[in-house]
Amino acid sequence: MLRLPEAHRELFKKPFGVLYGSIAELLPLIEGRMVCAVGDVVTHNLLAAGVVPDIAIIDGYTMRSPCNRLPLLRGRRVTVKNPPGTITDELVAAIDEAVRNRPVVIFVEGEEDLAVIPLVFAAPPGVAVLYGQPGEGVVLRIVDEAAKQEAAAMLERFIRE
Repeated sequence: MLRLPEAHRELFKKPFGVLYGSIAELLPLIEGRMVCAVGDVVTHNLLAAGVVPDIAIIDGYTMRSPCNRLPLLRGRRVTVKNPPGTITDELVAAIDEAVRNRPVVIFVEGEEDLAVIPLVFAAPPGVAVLYGQPGEGVVLRIVDEAAKQEAAAMLERFIRE
């Protein structure tokens, strides 16, 4: 398991991609792409816009409160444990498997916030990864070599436990 030290948590509050005010703004950019969503509200809003994500990673919460908009997705559902501030080997394995065999919903017992990092590593180039930026909107990151390098730099801040 990888744990993000408290001292580095602030670094992860800036968007890891381009921030948009709403899902509607980025719909033309994800058309025809494999779409991965991290977060209950982003997943719900994608579905409301008529986009079914290939992979959705949710935890039943939004901003630390129970989410009353749990997305109803068809497809395989996998449950993994991932405590807050961590990236577990179990989560990484589930993401790797999901990329190969989609559609899938990964339900996280704990917190899914940092799942974007291993998702960018696992996803092939061109995939659209979306996640919520609390109080600001939705972040879109198209997977490319630069995204993978930035994810690697982020992982250097973690401690293996």
